[in-house]
Amino acid sequence: MLPKMVSLWPLTLICFLAFSVSISHSKTLKRDVKALNEIKASLGWRVVYAWIGDDPCGDGDLLPWEVYAVSIVGPFPIAVTNLLDLTRLDLHNNKLTGPIPPQIGRLRRLRMLNLRWNKLQDVLPPEIGELKKLTHLSLSFNNFKGEIPKELANLPELRYLYLQENRFTGRIPPELGTLQNLRHLDVGNNHLVGTIRELIRIEGCFPVLRNLYLNNNYLTGGVPAQLANVTNLEILYLSYNKMSGVIPTALADIPKLTYLYLDHNQFSGRIPNAFYKHPFLKELYIEGNGFRPGVDPIGAHKVLELSDTDFLV
Repeated sequence: MLPKMVSLWPLTLICFLAFSVSISHSKTLKRDVKALNEIKASLGWRVVYAWIGDDPCGDGDLLPWEVYAVSIVGPFPIAVTNLLDLTRLDLHNNKLTGPIPPQIGRLRRLRMLNLRWNKLQDVLPPEIGELKKLTHLSLSFNNFKGEIPKELANLPELRYLYLQENRFTGRIPPELGTLQNLRHLDVGNNHLVGTIRELIRIEGCFPVLRNLYLNNNYLTGGVPAQLANVTNLEILYLSYNKMSGVIPTALADIPKLTYLYLDHNQFSGRIPNAFYKHPFLKELYIEGNGFRPGVDPIGAHKVLELSDTDFLV
């Protein structure tokens, strides 16, 4: 039997790690047993009492291997990259440090990679772009630095991309706009520069994108009228940048625009009346700009975040 999922979730009481999703009665491949034993050795005393027997998939009356741990500490376990049949790797909310190893590119069947809420750092390896079946990628709440690799645009199945709360610099690669299945892009709370015009310069970009989080960066320039061509947008989060200019009326043509956060920039002029007549717009947050007197917000500002259930494959 081939292990399909690795999940390390430290909770208040226990942390459960299951290598045994879709268990059959066949034995684990020797290659995978070797890799799992290497992981077992690297985790040490925190897991040994739960890994019994020689076969991770269970042997006779012995249960499949399970891990009960408080927290996983140390570098990314490179041995995981020897589990070539993994489809789901979840190591979120641990204390992993150091870089993501380039060997991550070996996991060609991976569909979900969740490393958020760790202490990972350094630049992202371009080898992540070799995970062609990846649909969900969450690297948020770490200490990654450098530029967002344009190789992420090589992931044709990618739907959700979470890069917020890191130390990324440079411009957001416009190549991300070629991802035909990308629904959610969050690069908020980094050190990114550039303009929205640069981001959407590729014709037909972001064809199914619903949520675009660019908040808390150093973006400049205005909101181009061409952004209205991203017709599936529902959330546009531009708060806390250095953007300026007037808000184009064309933006109100996005049919299902629901949340528009413009606050704490350098916008000026008036908000076009079309926004106040928009049938879906629930929130328009404008505080901390240079709009003319009499420009009113819509709704009550709140932080929008997806729950863990929204991240499931």
